[in-house]
Amino acid sequence: MSDLHDDDELEDDDALEDDDEFEDDEVAPEGNRAVGARARTAVEHIARHLVDDPDGVFVDASERRDTVALLIHASPGDLGRIIGKRGRVIQAMRQLARASGSTEGIRVTVDVAE
Repeated sequence: MSDLHDDDELEDDDALEDDDEFEDDEVAPEGNRAVGARARTAVEHIARHLVDDPDGVFVDASERRDTVALLIHASPGDLGRIIGKRGRVIQAMRQLARASGSTEGIRVTVDVAE
């Protein structure tokens, strides 16, 4: 029975390590929390996993009052993958970003650079 318990602890530790990936970008160089960092990290993570060239993807964030605008840059051949059929993929990413931003009390918009 104790072997099963030890395996459960290992799985829990792995889950914690995956969550750390999102927290690295949340602290600004000055030590303050970067506004919209969780939304930016989530959008960038998803975009990188959708495209053929993940190194060609980066997300710019600009902040205006209580709104953060995210702009996804990707290789021209990968833009279709980010937008999706009838814009469904980018719409889903926008919803995710809005939900992430609402936890911080900010509005988040997501666009694709052409």
